[in-house]
Amino acid sequence: MKKMPFLKSDLTVRPIAKSETIPSSWYTGAEFFALDREAILARSWQYLGSAAGLDRPGAYLSAEVAGNPVVVVRGKDDVLRAFYNVCRHRGGPLVVEESGECAMLQCKYHGWTYTLEGMLRGMPRFDRVEFFDKKDFGLVPVGLAAWEGMLFALLEPGMPPPDKLLGPVHTKIPAGSLGSKRFHRRVAYDLRCNWKVYVDNYLEGYHLPYVHPELCDLLDYAQYVTETYDSLSLQYSPFTGKETVYGTGDGQAYYYFLFPNIMLNILPGRLQVNHVVPVSPECTRVLFDYYYDDVSSDGAMKRIANDLDYSDRVQKEDIEICERVQAGLSSRAYDRGRFSVEMEQGVYHFQTLLKKAYRRMTPG
Repeated sequence: MKKMPFLKSDLTVRPIAKSETIPSSWYTGAEFFALDREAILARSWQYLGSAAGLDRPGAYLSAEVAGNPVVVVRGKDDVLRAFYNVCRHRGGPLVVEESGECAMLQCKYHGWTYTLEGMLRGMPRFDRVEFFDKKDFGLVPVGLAAWEGMLFALLEPGMPPPDKLLGPVHTKIPAGSLGSKRFHRRVAYDLRCNWKVYVDNYLEGYHLPYVHPELCDLLDYAQYVTETYDSLSLQYSPFTGKETVYGTGDGQAYYYFLFPNIMLNILPGRLQVNHVVPVSPECTRVLFDYYYDDVSSDGAMKRIANDLDYSDRVQKEDIEICERVQAGLSSRAYDRGRFSVEMEQGVYHFQTLLKKAYRRMTPG
C-alpha cells in the first residue's frame, strides 16, 4: 500500500477562526504533483474549451486533462464524444493539432484508423496476428459535458455534472447569457509556482490594495463579498464608478471558482475562463479564454484590445507575487500560516476541499 505524503492529522478540518493554512510541503513536495493529478484533477471536471466550431462531423479539438491527451470529435451521427487521444496499438497520437477536421481518426505513428465514433477500422500490415478482434481495441472514452457553450471532460466517473456544480452561477448571471458569448482568443501564461499558489491568490481580494492598485480603481474594495457553495465559490464587487478601460458604469465584477482549477471572470459583455494546469511541482500554465458579446464591430474590437491589455497587466502582477510566494513557501522560515476570517473565506474553502480530496485517497 502506497504511503501518503502527509500525516492524517494534516487533513483535519477546523473552523476558519481556528484553522491553520495547509503545510508548505503541499506546495513544494514533488510527491504532491502526481497525487494532485490522481486525487484531484482526474476526479473533477476539467475545462477543455469552446464548443463553437464543433458543429460538423469530423470537427475536433484536443487538450490535456490531468496529464492525459484527450480529443473531442463530432461523429457522423452528429454526437459529440471525447476519447483519450491515444492509439490502442502502441500509444501513438490520433491528432496533433489543437483543432481541425478529419474524415477519420488515424494514428500518426503507425496508421491505425478509427471511426469518428471510436471503433477500430484499419490496421496496416496486421493480417497474421492471431486471436485479435477489432471490437476489443476501440478508443477509450472520456466523460464529456457541455455548459453554456463550454466543454468539460472527466476522467474518473462519479462527479455531478457541470450544470449542477455551476448551478449557483445562474442565481446572479442569467442562464444562456454566457453561452451566447462568442469565443475570441486564448492567451497562455507560464508561472514558476505551484498551481495551488495561483489558486490561493485568486481566491482572495486581501492582496488587491498591495498588488493591484489599478484594479482597485475598478472594484469597490469596501464592498468585496465572498460566498461559498459545495464545489464553487464566488467573489464579487460593484465597480467604483471611476474612469477605467471599462468606462464609468455601475456594473459588477463576478469571479467564480469551480474546484479545483477553473475560474469564470465575468464583467459586462465579457467572460474570461481561466484553466490552471499543473506542469511540474513548481511550474504552472494558466490558459485564459476570452469570450465577448461582440467580436466583430470596430467599437467592440477596440474594447477587446483594451480589455486584453488591462488583463495582461493584472496577470503579470499576479505572476510576480505568486513566484515570490513560492520562494517564501520553499524557505526555511515558513511552514503554515493562519486565515483572515474576513478576507480569506475562499482560500479556506479551497484548502478544505483539498483536504477532503486527499482524505478520499488515504488508506484506512
